[in-house]
Amino acid sequence: MCSLPAAPPNVVVFLADDSGWGDLSLNGNTNIQTPNIDSLAKAGASFDRFFVCALCAPTRAEFLTGRYHSRGGVLGVSTGQERLNTDEKTVADSFLAAGYSTGAFGKWHNGSQWPYHPNARGFQEYVGYTSGHWGEYFDPPLEHNGKMFRAKGFIVDVLVGKAVEFIETNREKPFFCYIPLTTPHSPFSVPDEHWNKFKDSPVTMRGADGEAEDINVTRTVLAMMDNIDMNVGRVLKKLEELKLSENTIVVYFSDNGPNSVRWNGSMKGKKGVTDEGGVRSVLYFRWPGKIKPGTTITPIAGAIDLLPTITALAGVKSVSTKPLDGWDFSTLLSGGEWKRGPRELMNYNGGRLSVRSQTHRLDASGGLFDIVADPKQTKDIASEEPEVAAKLAAAGTKWHQEVFGRPYAMAPAAAGKGKGKAKGKGGANFADDRPYPVGYAEFPVTMLPARDGVPHGDIKRSSGAPNCSYFVNWKTKEDFMTWDIDVHTTGEYEVSIDYVCPEPDAGSLIELSFGDAKTTGKVTPGWYPRLLDDQDRASRKGESYMRDFHSLSLGTIHLRAGRGLLTLRALEIAGQSVAEVRRVTLVLKTK
Repeated sequence: MCSLPAAPPNVVVFLADDSGWGDLSLNGNTNIQTPNIDSLAKAGASFDRFFVCALCAPTRAEFLTGRYHSRGGVLGVSTGQERLNTDEKTVADSFLAAGYSTGAFGKWHNGSQWPYHPNARGFQEYVGYTSGHWGEYFDPPLEHNGKMFRAKGFIVDVLVGKAVEFIETNREKPFFCYIPLTTPHSPFSVPDEHWNKFKDSPVTMRGADGEAEDINVTRTVLAMMDNIDMNVGRVLKKLEELKLSENTIVVYFSDNGPNSVRWNGSMKGKKGVTDEGGVRSVLYFRWPGKIKPGTTITPIAGAIDLLPTITALAGVKSVSTKPLDGWDFSTLLSGGEWKRGPRELMNYNGGRLSVRSQTHRLDASGGLFDIVADPKQTKDIASEEPEVAAKLAAAGTKWHQEVFGRPYAMAPAAAGKGKGKAKGKGGANFADDRPYPVGYAEFPVTMLPARDGVPHGDIKRSSGAPNCSYFVNWKTKEDFMTWDIDVHTTGEYEVSIDYVCPEPDAGSLIELSFGDAKTTGKVTPGWYPRLLDDQDRASRKGESYMRDFHSLSLGTIHLRAGRGLLTLRALEIAGQSVAEVRRVTLVLKTK
């Protein structure tokens, strides 16, 4: 009698945002207890040395493609540099091709407009925000498959709730559920039930930099991690209730080092740098009956290894059309013999390249550190072990030449902070010349946030971090804003802008133009609700304080296919200012 083939396993992937290796109790942090996250390692496998990128968008690209982020066009975190090239195939593409239901719930950060949008990258369902920052964590405006809605509740609770709904809906068929959590990335906001546990508690384990640690930020991060742990528990409980636990692979990791000075096992560096503390993350795999509880994976691994490993475990064929950088760890996870040899992993950010072997790290300035003997990276031994330094430098130079077409020049120790445009001693700024695509019939709504635009005249951004900003200080006819767009389909487009404007200033006449095409409208009614500046537990670092923006229709505009500047300017000004602008939305009118 033939036995029935095993059902394809479900996959749930959690990705924390800005959580360091040291933010979990399993790794020795006595400031907090994270039993649900810890349980994944105890019931499955933990990777001892797992490396991601120094910043958010690059790690996401490496997870999605199994390839180093620079190969796929991801060279930064904002102003278009976060976009993953459209000729790259994703892990979701592979699972979708294999007949899985696919969904993503959270922070995307690899492109907003179709075909960069998650719905174009293998995910049938998407709820969250495509930007890299978000300024509203309570009752946030979110997107569902291209349409905005105002959610109720704390952002992580809402998004995990949507993921749970997806799991329930697809419980009778295999699903791939990606949950890119939005915390503990700033703004430092968290519900009372978690904050109250930590607001007055002593922080007994401190960051290595001592006085640089903001205790209030640390307490808020602990509360955010408490919230994440609760939400991981929600998903695990739902899998148990639906009797899906035995046939579901659960993965948990983070996207970079900690976003503040706090306890991280005394490793050097935090978010934004390519030293050990800036790029080491936890990685846990749980699959009852297939992965032995308490397994420890000792060979070094990276975010590039996730796609080949997850697809192999699930028995899903990768549809990638380009060579993968990642290795398949499924045999080792399943208790088999490891037959791969030594390797070097590349950590690259803002022109600074660090090379990691199983035992050593060559930093971006050419310093060599024996991580086994010196995990804090305190002693440069390049002069003592020149052969090791030369080998790792050669590997890094070869990789840089292959990816960027030029040799890598070691950056001086003080250069490059990894924020903003990618730059460094290794070359000039990486200019992103890709326009923002508009007008696909299969996805007619195109949102063009201020993040993707350019201010002119005296207009400026509401904060230095473009990801969560809007245009302010629009006061004269000489001021204007532009978006570099590429119209895919000639046709009629409905136009709206999200704005705020004080009541006394309402009534300015504005014009949106693209080539010879124009449409106009008056900024009315006046709409200027208060800033939402009472949600944070610690000082906001890069996100703008937000308001409830109002939508203004500007009618329709006829756009011809091709590339050009979409320009928003004022023809008449009724008061002291025109408006503050968060977003322009174009909707292709399809037949």
